Amino acid sequence: MLLFRSEEHVDRWGRTWKMDRGASLSPEQTWRLAYAWYSPDRRDPSWRRRTVDETESLLASIGLTDPYWSLR
Repeated sequence: MLLFRSEEHVDRWGRTWKMDRGASLSPEQTWRLAYAWYSPDRRDPSWRRRTVDETESLLASIGLTDPYWSLR
């Protein structure tokens, strides 16, 4: 993970390092994704892995809908 102060900073970094731009998340989206991803507790015996549909729904609920986030 890399942290940037603006979209312009992301673009400048990409040009400098000749890297294609991937996805970017706001701090709020990052927090919401981390919180949702690691809940519920995986040590709980009833825990199960999310399906692709459930995972895409989770990503969409956070606003991560660009093709980059597609799992298909």
